[in-house]
Amino acid sequence: MINPYDDTYFMRKALEEAEAAYEKGEIPVGVVVVINDRIIAKGHNLTETLNDVTAHAEMQAITAAASFLGGKYLKDCTMYITLEPCQMCAGALYWSQISKIVFAAEDSTRGYRKNGVQLHPKTKVTTGILEEEASTLLKRFFIEKRNLN
Repeated sequence: MINPYDDTYFMRKALEEAEAAYEKGEIPVGVVVVINDRIIAKGHNLTETLNDVTAHAEMQAITAAASFLGGKYLKDCTMYITLEPCQMCAGALYWSQISKIVFAAEDSTRGYRKNGVQLHPKTKVTTGILEEEASTLLKRFFIEKRNLN
């Protein structure tokens, strides 16, 4: 039997969150957290809305997932993110001991890998799922932002 709930399916859900951020004028990054093929948390950037530099999509979703699970560790969870996490989010993901991270587009300037930040040794990483879609949304956002200024 084919499982319809694969990485592409869940990354599409993360892209829906990124679209929600885009509609609010936020940098369009979206996240979903999954355990046993079930979405337990969602998030998107809210830094402008909340006037809070820490209100990244990943931080929103870590808090929501931990609340859902009733504990601070996200073992057996996968986080789907439309953009490679920054060093702050990677640090939080390290401490959450999340089992797997899947991200779409890489961030060659502010991503955790560029900055030499390590994830938890047991965290598996998959990249490039729906990369083109996520990159296109981000590029569109920044082009529009530049044209408004």
